[in-house]
Amino acid sequence: MQVWPGQTYPLGATYDGAGTNFAVYSEVAHRIELCLLHDDGSETAVELRETDAFVRHAYLPGIMPGQRYGFRVHGPYEPERGHRCNSAKLLLDPYARAISGSIEWGESVYGYHFGKPDSRNDLDSAPHTMTSVVVNPYFDWGDDRLPRTDYHRTVLYEAHVKGLTMLHPALPDELRGTYAGLAHPAVIEHLTELGVTALELMPVHQFVNDHRLVDAGLSNYWGYNTIGFFAPHNAYASWGDRGEQVLEFKQAVRALHRAGIEVILDVVYNHTAEGNHLGPTLSFRGLDNVQYYRLAENPRYYMDTTGTGNSLLMRSPHVLQLIMDSLRYWVTEMHVDGFRFDLAATLARQFHEVDRLSSFFDLVQQDPVVSQVKLIAEPWDVGEGGYQVGNFPPLWTEWNGKYRDTVRDLWRGEPRTLAEFASRLTGSSDLYQDDGRRPLASINFTTCHDGFTLHDLVSYNDKHNDANSEGNRDGESHNRSWNCGAEGPTEDPGILELRDRQMRNFMATLMLSQGVPMISHGDEFARSQNGNNNAYCQDNEVSWVRWPEPGSGSDHGMLAFTQAMVWLRRDHPVFRRRRFFHGRPVEGTHDDLSDISWFTPEGEVMRQQDWQAAHANAMTVFLNGQAISEPGPRGERISDDSFLLMFNASAEELEFVVPADIGHEWQVVVDTARPEGVPPGQGEKADGGERLKLTGRSMTVLMRPA
Repeated sequence: MQVWPGQTYPLGATYDGAGTNFAVYSEVAHRIELCLLHDDGSETAVELRETDAFVRHAYLPGIMPGQRYGFRVHGPYEPERGHRCNSAKLLLDPYARAISGSIEWGESVYGYHFGKPDSRNDLDSAPHTMTSVVVNPYFDWGDDRLPRTDYHRTVLYEAHVKGLTMLHPALPDELRGTYAGLAHPAVIEHLTELGVTALELMPVHQFVNDHRLVDAGLSNYWGYNTIGFFAPHNAYASWGDRGEQVLEFKQAVRALHRAGIEVILDVVYNHTAEGNHLGPTLSFRGLDNVQYYRLAENPRYYMDTTGTGNSLLMRSPHVLQLIMDSLRYWVTEMHVDGFRFDLAATLARQFHEVDRLSSFFDLVQQDPVVSQVKLIAEPWDVGEGGYQVGNFPPLWTEWNGKYRDTVRDLWRGEPRTLAEFASRLTGSSDLYQDDGRRPLASINFTTCHDGFTLHDLVSYNDKHNDANSEGNRDGESHNRSWNCGAEGPTEDPGILELRDRQMRNFMATLMLSQGVPMISHGDEFARSQNGNNNAYCQDNEVSWVRWPEPGSGSDHGMLAFTQAMVWLRRDHPVFRRRRFFHGRPVEGTHDDLSDISWFTPEGEVMRQQDWQAAHANAMTVFLNGQAISEPGPRGERISDDSFLLMFNASAEELEFVVPADIGHEWQVVVDTARPEGVPPGQGEKADGGERLKLTGRSMTVLMRPA
């Protein structure tokens, strides 16, 4: 076999049409072998002799796409000093573009013998672990372009590749649960009819099913357990894992882009699947444990701000390079449109505290590729001071956990919620305005993968996670949920009607709030997980979306209502403003009314005592479509119809007075108390001073044409 010196960059395995360059980083290694794996179980070892700046490299002519490989690292095994090299462990390439196979759990993939954590285990892991794959980087993207949908026009749809497609009746069996299933016309048609502009995919980086879960007959379904930051998860490919998963993912992105739908990846750069000091040796740990992981004062152990056993070392230039190279790869080579960063507060822990000035944020800010796509933070982790909602830099948007909590509190009847609800409804200026950000920094959601589904939010007071085999101890215990009078399934028609109304309340509130709305997949069908609020290990019908047949009752009615609300938002710029409200008339708009006004149900302007009253749970909001201060794309004035949003979060029916001084000829366009919805142009009409009755726990929206 010919072995040429090769190049230090790019890292990983790079095929150029004639052969493949291999490059891998390790400061601690004495020697590194590249192992080419063959289908008969044998391997060919090639020592990487060339070293530059701790990168070992070689070029092998004739090595083609589909070739499986790994590394064996010869170096110190001194856990007391943080070093865990062991050449008996075949290691994944941190830059592998594809990964083949899965892990067969047993002692061989660990660096120690079970029950003896201080021992050294020299069992060969190669027959039992995953392998890296050389991929063909060439792909015909045709005229594919990133849709680049503006945030104010964005409607996010959080989905799981398998969960969204596994039970779709129109998909052939071989496409269910796959990237190709995402690209199927039936799935894309649903998303476009719903009005979705961006698909936010739960982790598709190659992840590992934990040993503990496999032994319990479960799996890491959600995928927040990454081992390959460049590789699409191989189990979601319909036709092979020797690089086919890369082609299939690209085809899915291309198909979604043709429909105008962006693809945003939920990425997990805060930790890896290798866990704590008792975890397996799969890649980073065996390459250079000290350089990749944040170690404790006793370097035998790991610092953990993620709750997973380890955290990546965010002050290491090589970790930062790995993350930035990965992000650029997914944008430039895989054509994704943005990222949602799991436990993003950990990425800001350059030392211990969460730091807005950390190197990671500096790198993102100046990167000409990454800085130009959507960047969404989950702004918390489990470490000290980890809750950072509102504290990310101006380039970033954030999952607004305070929005979720406040909207849930309002509709379940918590006292003294109205004032904060008003702030969340209007874009959370208290969180984002002081650092130059705008309402679009707020990613609004009432449900997501983590927690109750929308149906379960209104059907359960308590979590029911026994199927997870953790004694119902896992998952959040304070869900701000309300079962509407019965825990779980019921045949009581009054409770069922109230639950349906509450789901419509949540969906209408979400779509009519300033900021960027995010729907959790299946909520438009009132999907249930039977009260499981932590279904991370449920790769079955508990988590999969059950697609209803058209006209099949309340689930289909929820779909029609969701579609109507999404399109109401998309049709009216007053619901998706790019600037915060002024709370006064806006100069140059030829309208002497304020851009927003707040009224009591009696139609009187809200006073301070009205906001602070413990029992306050109803109000009217006036949104002036003639007082939008931001200009259009060509500098033109934006005008819209005006709206009254009437919220009755009390349990009793209330009369609302249409405020008298803000115009006449109003018409009801939304009433969450009506299961059948309000047909266009057929809603009740009302003038200033007239009274409308709102059912307890309901919402009505009136429109006045411009």
